[in-house]
Amino acid sequence: MAEDSRKDKAKDGTRDERAPFGLIGHPLGHSWSPQIHDRLGSIPYRLHDLAPDQVADFVRGGGWRGLNVTIPYKAQAAHLADECSERVRRLGVANTLVRRDDGTIYAENTDVLGFGWMLDDFCRQSLVAQAGQLLHDAPVLVLGSGGASHAVQAALAERGARTSVISRKGDDTYETLTQRHSDAVLVVNTTPVGMYPKCPASPLRLNQMRQLPKLAGVLDVVYNPTRTGICLNAEKLGIPYCSGLPMLVAQALYSSELFQDQKLERDCIADVVRDILSQTTNVVLIGMPGSGKTSTGKRLAHTLGRPFIDLDEAFKVHHGMTAEKCIRQQGEKRFRELETEVVSMYGARSGLVISCGGGVVTQPRNYDLLHQNGLIVMLDRPIDQLSSDGRPISQDKGVERLARERMPLYRSWADYVQPCTGSPAGDARAIAQHLGW
Repeated sequence: MAEDSRKDKAKDGTRDERAPFGLIGHPLGHSWSPQIHDRLGSIPYRLHDLAPDQVADFVRGGGWRGLNVTIPYKAQAAHLADECSERVRRLGVANTLVRRDDGTIYAENTDVLGFGWMLDDFCRQSLVAQAGQLLHDAPVLVLGSGGASHAVQAALAERGARTSVISRKGDDTYETLTQRHSDAVLVVNTTPVGMYPKCPASPLRLNQMRQLPKLAGVLDVVYNPTRTGICLNAEKLGIPYCSGLPMLVAQALYSSELFQDQKLERDCIADVVRDILSQTTNVVLIGMPGSGKTSTGKRLAHTLGRPFIDLDEAFKVHHGMTAEKCIRQQGEKRFRELETEVVSMYGARSGLVISCGGGVVTQPRNYDLLHQNGLIVMLDRPIDQLSSDGRPISQDKGVERLARERMPLYRSWADYVQPCTGSPAGDARAIAQHLGW
């Protein structure tokens, strides 16, 4: 079936109105739904980026069997259906449409089920408690009041939580949040704040989260980037967190069951999440100048079948000068500002092998930019094997002084330290083995 799916792809990779399954929305941008449904068996699955005046004709007249629906058409999907589930009638929005054998359209909201699965799993795995016990009569903050918020509120209500919806207007706003809700045990972000490509923004500032002393967990329905801004803030405070990929996969499974009219194993949700992460997580190489990040990165990218980005080369392309020339002519401070622009651009993308300049760790702001989608690997080469040729900062400060300044930063940033094996090929093989991808 997977081979048939590949053969049936539309030339542009999106619109193929003959495909029985798919996703409608606008704008769709990058979606992982086709990869997920390929694993679940609801294939071929295509993306349909529709203008508002196209939705009704596509839904009522298309040759599809099952559709997922995303913003901004969830309310319209519920209106266009012939029959709605109790959840859809209660919430007024649908994210799943099924065309029955008689041609009628049934609407369901599997976002409620998907978030419920993520919530239960998070409570069990990260908080070591059953959601129903932990959240019964407990204060929970839901950020945002849109369609996703309604689904999240429904799932929380089923588990007995007392939810307060935070929005930009009214009594419960972001400005009054810490005064009115300092007892919150859980925060759920349902807004698009921090979604790719405007990442890693957060709807809550780090200092606001510090003022929630009972906060036990943070959830985000946004799944791209892997670690959203609010999740990065939670990580800094040592608070367990989870972004929206498990919800995305779980709601897809419940949708796929309706599409295929068969029960699917719940265990496959975690398997699909791991598969998607292995495909989308960046591998970010850091280390001292001359440690072999570029040569190792090229070989690792070839091994993994991924694009390779050398941030020094990307700097040259985007700013029209080499890093060395910029440092010599404009100074290191200006270079670091321009370097961060490049780090931001590529750190927000997925599925890359990225080689960083040796000084990227001197700017704390770069950590979140690289960590949001990346596994950070430090290449650890002995100091006496490092060259300073063509590296003005190494030449000006000396390799040993640079090492004293930067080695603690490399180690604190790294998810994994790879001692250099003696060759870039050996380093790349060792990293690939560690990743297990």
